[in-house]
Amino acid sequence: MIEIRGVWKTFNQPVLRGLDLTIPAGCLYGLIGPGASGKSVLIKSIVGLMRPERGQIIVDGQDILQLSELELQSFRTRFGIAFQNNALFDHLTVNENIAFPLRRLYKNMTEQQVMQRVADRLNVVSLSTFGDRMPANLSGGQKKRVGVARATVANAPILLYDEPAAGLDPVTSQKIFDLLKQEKGDATVLMVSSDLDRLLTVTDRVGMIYQGRMIFDGTTKEAQESTDPYVKQFVHGLVEGPL
Repeated sequence: MIEIRGVWKTFNQPVLRGLDLTIPAGCLYGLIGPGASGKSVLIKSIVGLMRPERGQIIVDGQDILQLSELELQSFRTRFGIAFQNNALFDHLTVNENIAFPLRRLYKNMTEQQVMQRVADRLNVVSLSTFGDRMPANLSGGQKKRVGVARATVANAPILLYDEPAAGLDPVTSQKIFDLLKQEKGDATVLMVSSDLDRLLTVTDRVGMIYQGRMIFDGTTKEAQESTDPYVKQFVHGLVEGPL
């Protein structure tokens, strides 16, 4: 579903350094690595919010780096995205936030259809009575759940989550990860998280970025049993090691 070939992205210095990654269709893929290793840059590149200088990003057979901005806008209907800071619109209610992708992408939907889909998503994330609230009146965990509802409201075949449980306590964090797995359906999911204890309870495969390159790609079990010193240190939270 997603194939990344030799991608380079540079700001003041290279962030992605010829990165290669393949994510099979239907896989829940966890992307891990130290801070500033390029994880969020990669997600933004996959949806065309950043343009690498070199390489290919092939999504469902289409190299998105060859698309015009207008073509990209249409292609983005294939993605459901939840960014690290939730990216909720402060001036919109919860209902309006979740409805936003539908109203922007599917002009042929009636208002009744839109609100029915929103109500369904709110029920799934256990916030059925929160539709009229403003984001400022939500807790951190509630904002994360609204973000999940919005990411999944359009039934997109590809879901991208950037630190979906950042800043939450362990119990709430596990609930968020369980919800993400529950709502996966047939979608292909790429999830970036620093909460490895909980991330590894839901993933099918795991990849690790280090200094802009993939240094590991394998099953969750293989990640947990890896003898690579960088992977072992990061996965098991060891103080001593090469990182």
